[in-house]
Amino acid sequence: MSTSLDLLRTFLAVHRAGSITAGAEVVGVSQPTVTAQLKTLETALGRPLFERRARGVRPTTAGDELARRIAEPIDSLQGLLRDELDAPVAATVHLGGPADFLCHQVLPALAGRFADGLQVRTAFGLPDDLLDRLLNRSLDVVISSVRPRRPGLRVTPFYDEVFALVAAPRWSTGTAVASPEPLRKVPLVAYAEEAPIVRRYWRSVFGTRLTRTADLVVPDLRGVLAGVRAGAGMSVLPAYLCDEALATGELVLLSEPELPPLNTLYVAIRSDSGPRSAAAVVRDELISQRP
Repeated sequence: MSTSLDLLRTFLAVHRAGSITAGAEVVGVSQPTVTAQLKTLETALGRPLFERRARGVRPTTAGDELARRIAEPIDSLQGLLRDELDAPVAATVHLGGPADFLCHQVLPALAGRFADGLQVRTAFGLPDDLLDRLLNRSLDVVISSVRPRRPGLRVTPFYDEVFALVAAPRWSTGTAVASPEPLRKVPLVAYAEEAPIVRRYWRSVFGTRLTRTADLVVPDLRGVLAGVRAGAGMSVLPAYLCDEALATGELVLLSEPELPPLNTLYVAIRSDSGPRSAAAVVRDELISQRP
């Protein structure tokens, strides 16, 4: 790379990190070197790119415009260089996402790749933490239940989760309910105290707020499913988790809205991942295998 390209790469790292120290870690040079490179670039362009603050830096309007113009070509070039320079060895991909979705949907979709030399290490967690790890390079691919809007990522819609209100047959009301009133005596099972999935269902389908607390909280949707199948109460679950139990009669639908709530999951990799990188291969394989 030429010196001028190094300056742009350093500028982009600092712009994304919001800090000279963090940007220096990304590009692998010292903080004084980054400071000098930024000063050189600002002198060459004839305008400031950052406002220095007590904690980190804030881009100027000119800095934001420069980042917008160079981000895609810089990322593409770095990805292509990595593809050409990295040794063609079996790659280990560090993959993060929701535990239930990774286990039920993602890993089966990658099963055919392991014989080709692909190695995968998984991590479970919440979107913000996983995306932090993707940007600091401790993860390579992340499945996110919220749309990532951070710079430095390439994001692709991956899967639409459809949600269903289900319970064991003992809690059936006999007909699909149009309001939560007939369900007031049915215990509620959720994966978090705030019951966000159930709250969203109540608001979307019944047009009202959820005003009760969960009777059983299990921080894993597979555990929620197990509790509901055992008769612990009702819950709102993704269809991919409960379709089999519905088909066998172990579970029943308590409500059948014309348009059930859904949530889009996204697959994210870093923008500088080359088209032949292991991260891009995993991303492409998942997209090709999606239902």
